Amino acid sequence: MTANTDLVISGDAEIAVRIDGAEHLPWIVLSNSLAADLSMWDDQIPFLTRSYRVLRYDTRGHGHSTAPVGPYSFDMLVGDLVAVMDHFDIVQADVLGLSMGGMTALGLGLRHPERVGRLICADARADAPLPFVAGWDQRIAAVETGGMGAILTGTMERWFTAETRQNRPEIVDRASRMVLSTSPVGYIGCAGALKGLDYLRHLRRMEPETLYIVGAEDSGAPAETMRTMAAETPGAQFEILSGVAHIANMEDVAGFNARVADFLDISRQAAE
Repeated sequence: MTANTDLVISGDAEIAVRIDGAEHLPWIVLSNSLAADLSMWDDQIPFLTRSYRVLRYDTRGHGHSTAPVGPYSFDMLVGDLVAVMDHFDIVQADVLGLSMGGMTALGLGLRHPERVGRLICADARADAPLPFVAGWDQRIAAVETGGMGAILTGTMERWFTAETRQNRPEIVDRASRMVLSTSPVGYIGCAGALKGLDYLRHLRRMEPETLYIVGAEDSGAPAETMRTMAAETPGAQFEILSGVAHIANMEDVAGFNARVADFLDISRQAAE
């Protein structure tokens, strides 16, 4: 088993990367949500490293990656992912992303299908209707005025159900630390990318085998929105996690891991 960190140059950014798992295993790449970092995947690492060499990275503007002045675009975010894969000579990998990371995974699958084995897109959407854009304009204005603390409460309300926020403070505390440590410049830059999201009309030409996972209580990427994405994607699978909101991999670790394990043909026992 290996675990190491590195910085990869991609355009005007330095992308922080962590690798876990044995060198002889196939690759899987994990891409994080907006206002999170690569530690959001900590609960997936023990079971994934039994079958994979796991590469996870901090999206530009997040974690230990640098935060160039934005706005960013998904062309840029997908380019960062390609640069990371190229740096480690990864010809092809399975890819797992959540929220913004799921959108980045979709972009990779559409633009560079030869680089993707199987694709898992969790709690994401593929388009940017006007109410969605308006919501990001409001959050950008709040961060410009009051920093990341100004959006913390609303973010936790979207990320987790009321039951989790009340009864599982350790998860909320962990997530809150990620949000508060995110660069405001990076957050605003990535929010600009989200406002320009335009993958839905292209999903019919998605080539990699794809799984969509969504929390039933996710208001940011509603289940019906993701069901439509799955219907547009050739041969896609679609799974709903009951009693779960936006950050499904942290809120329902067992349920999320089990569905990922099934799709990737990993032993269910390894996911428990």
